[in-house]
Amino acid sequence: MSLESRLKAEAEAIGFLACGVATLEPSDRGTELDAWLGAGYGGTMRYLHRQAARRKAPATIVPGALRAVMVLENYLPPEWPHPSDAPAVATARYAAGSDYHVVTARRLQRLADWLMAQGATTARVFVDAGPVPERELARRAGLGWIGKNTMLIRPGVGSWFFIGSVFTDLPLEPDSPHQEDRCGSCTRCLDACPTEAFVEAGLLDATKCISFLTIEHKGPIPDALAPQVTGWAFGCDICNEVCPWNVRFAEPTAVPEFFARAVPDHRDPGYFARMEPEEFAAQFGDTPFERPGLEGMRRNWAAAFGSIGYGPGSKATE
Repeated sequence: MSLESRLKAEAEAIGFLACGVATLEPSDRGTELDAWLGAGYGGTMRYLHRQAARRKAPATIVPGALRAVMVLENYLPPEWPHPSDAPAVATARYAAGSDYHVVTARRLQRLADWLMAQGATTARVFVDAGPVPERELARRAGLGWIGKNTMLIRPGVGSWFFIGSVFTDLPLEPDSPHQEDRCGSCTRCLDACPTEAFVEAGLLDATKCISFLTIEHKGPIPDALAPQVTGWAFGCDICNEVCPWNVRFAEPTAVPEFFARAVPDHRDPGYFARMEPEEFAAQFGDTPFERPGLEGMRRNWAAAFGSIGYGPGSKATE
């Protein structure tokens, strides 16, 4: 069995959804990235400007690296409150359990250790952090195509997954890039976006995206967009929910850390307003909610309930 086959068998044994090997030549989307940033579509995510040069030249991310081993990590929880269960707000499914940065990085480190045991002197792990163009490298590694909603979609799987990478100096045989765009004429993701955040197919204005507004954006959610968050209090799954590849093929994760917790109470408009910082840290310090923090979640909760007609003084379960 080849080294590459053994690598993929090891990734499967760890529990990853898929694994492939990407080369690190310059990005073929560098001009698009510059135009996107120049148009202001990145909003207040200034770190994207700082990272742009390395995103366009993946070989500069980890000195000495020759390949990026790319993996997909299924996070779809077996059970999750759905926004149609009104009156209730929704949070993105990837926030159901523990912080994926920690969980997936820990699992991915096992693959990095395996690479070191095969003779690598470099095996650095990244999970949605740093200047890594994850979706482009995953496509380059043959793991799927980038859909009209800018998400990586894998045939027969969908898009409910995280993308992780290990940059290594092992000269692994790369996989063939995925060439076929299998979205066809479907525009369900574009049509379903309540804030009309897609400028066109494959072009997202993040400043209008509910995920950006409820996670990365600082300060109040703009008045013009607040009514359009349609009950989403952290992130947004709409363009994933309507994607036919997810509707038909998605399966729940087997990673217990991603299973849904009992908190927060999605039917209580005052849930975060009444919470003290110490309680928030104890309940959510190891979850994606830590990113906006308590003040951000108070803002999000109020905006989400307001968008479905409930104020902070009401109790949706009553």
